[in-house]
Amino acid sequence: MHIGKRRELFVDTYLIERLQDTRLKLHPPRPSGVAIRFDRPWEGRHTGYVTVLKDHDVYRMYYRGLPEAGEPSNSIKQVICYAESSDGIAWTRPELRLFETRGTRDNNVVWAGDGDLCHNFSPFIDTRPGVAPGERYKAICGTQGSGLVVLCSSDGIHWSRWMEEPAIPPDPDLIRFDSQNVAFWSEHEGCYVCYFRVWHGGYLKGHRSIARQTSPDLVHWTAQTEMEFGNAPMEHLYINQTHPYYRAPHIYIALPARFISRETLLTDEELEQFALHQYEDGTYDEAGGSAETLFMTSRGGNRYDRTFLEGLVRPGLDRRNWVCRCNYAALGVVPTGSDEMSLYVGRHLAQPSVHLERLTLRVDGFVSVNAPYGGGEMTSRPFQFEGRELLINYATGAGGFVQVELQDEAGTPLSGYTRDDSLPSTGDEVERVVKWKKGSDLSGLEGGSVRLRFTMRDADLYSIRFR
Repeated sequence: MHIGKRRELFVDTYLIERLQDTRLKLHPPRPSGVAIRFDRPWEGRHTGYVTVLKDHDVYRMYYRGLPEAGEPSNSIKQVICYAESSDGIAWTRPELRLFETRGTRDNNVVWAGDGDLCHNFSPFIDTRPGVAPGERYKAICGTQGSGLVVLCSSDGIHWSRWMEEPAIPPDPDLIRFDSQNVAFWSEHEGCYVCYFRVWHGGYLKGHRSIARQTSPDLVHWTAQTEMEFGNAPMEHLYINQTHPYYRAPHIYIALPARFISRETLLTDEELEQFALHQYEDGTYDEAGGSAETLFMTSRGGNRYDRTFLEGLVRPGLDRRNWVCRCNYAALGVVPTGSDEMSLYVGRHLAQPSVHLERLTLRVDGFVSVNAPYGGGEMTSRPFQFEGRELLINYATGAGGFVQVELQDEAGTPLSGYTRDDSLPSTGDEVERVVKWKKGSDLSGLEGGSVRLRFTMRDADLYSIRFR
């Protein structure tokens, strides 16, 4: 393998050959407060399918407004709303006056009037080389009625159809496109990639799953390929939220929602207290089933890595989040500090208190190679690198440490870079230069095939890179 200077996260076993008394540990994000409450008349209790983008110094948020309980999902009353922020923490709604909805133009609506395209509007910043400035923003949207349509914008606020015909037509034999479909330009694969929901085993016959298609130009697409999950069991996955990780774009982060179909876990008193819409037959809107956010990754192609089957974001202690279709993650993980990143999760769906919660992790902090206080080791596969120094993102307890040994391809320790030569790293740093008794210079090893052997105690190792 040639990793050059790219950052490698330990979200999978791509770089790992052996774990000895260590393990890969998933780190749930920390609740960090309400990002935005969906309390405007054109937003409301069924607001969802959120996207968060960071564009230079501006954070942009897009989401579907659907106020009334029980409205059909293809209702023309759906609108696409916009909020922005300077830090990804505090959000404001600009009064754009672009569309009239609910009797006013004093709103933050950026797209309206087409129920199919408003249902699951999902924008991205088109980073393909040579893209015209007026088409820098793209959005993919549509349902089984319209197919997937591409919109474009120069500023992320004023949108128009990029072309009249759908980029990906609806499949008459397989109803799909009815949740948030996502697309982006992949620098890693050199093409556009689109991920969307399908039914594994046939419509209404199997599990809701994920497929993808690729394109060089957003016009000509490959055939649909269903994603594979290794040995992981098939489960109902409602959305996928797949996108390149901003610090290592060759790794795609995916935050799907796992839906569990069951009778409601809530009492009648709770359902009434939460002010869910009650139908004439006495049932409550969104009462049955529950959902949570999962964590998956991909390095391209039609395979997801599902090393972790447990939930990344659970419904939690708040009983209002055990309502069906709560806890869906927004598309987009963004930096909100020098050592912090944020993701956003929908809470209290179908209730007057519906809102988006911000959750935080340390940068690269989805997963770590974790060693207990008793100690352990991780040895990498052989690889080639570029650069003069090795940097690690790590954290230890006060009595913990990380040491690094360099080996040749056969596993023989290299003189001057053995474990005994390694200076222990103790602390908590996003970028720590690894040092040996002779210093940190690795220029004499650049281009050769090496292995890394990490000896650790009470420590987490999140990522590495060379520079």
